[in-house]
Amino acid sequence: FFHFYAGICSALKLTVPSHTVHGIEGQPLHLTVDYNFNATASEIQIIWLFEKSQSNPKYLLGSVNQRVVPDLEYQHKFTLIPPNASLRINPLHISDEGNYIVKVNVRGNGTIAASQKIQVAVDVPVTKPTVHTEPSSGVVEYVGNITLKCTVDRGTRVAYQWMKNGKRLHAGPNYTFS
Repeated sequence: FFHFYAGICSALKLTVPSHTVHGIEGQPLHLTVDYNFNATASEIQIIWLFEKSQSNPKYLLGSVNQRVVPDLEYQHKFTLIPPNASLRINPLHISDEGNYIVKVNVRGNGTIAASQKIQVAVDVPVTKPTVHTEPSSGVVEYVGNITLKCTVDRGTRVAYQWMKNGKRLHAGPNYTFS
């Protein structure tokens, strides 16, 4: 009898991405969640929460027995198609960066629960760079310095690299970088 009971109350295992999930601003993002679906379950509840650092988690949506109950504030942004626990965010905004918490409750012979956290980072595509020259004529023969300033309007984790004739420029007597 004990073995039979232990089988029904087996632990609920939620599988989520173990690394930070990167999404692109303005694009949809799918947070994939798998769990060992229990066919004998009488009730399955899925809950999604969102937390930014130093703030309380916010309820996004949930479902009980495949009926989805969204938070009305976010109902057009988040999609859940139960019994699949995966969440779709569309469109992704820079403010959506943070931790997403999924909790699954399965009631059969007793209730078992599990929750996992998924870290999401939002990347903003880099805009076309603009280069300003000082002096603006760009002509300095034999004397003086020329300053080239490169900027981008938008973009996350921007790295700059100067090239000359297709080769990387390094700091030296002729070039300084700031």
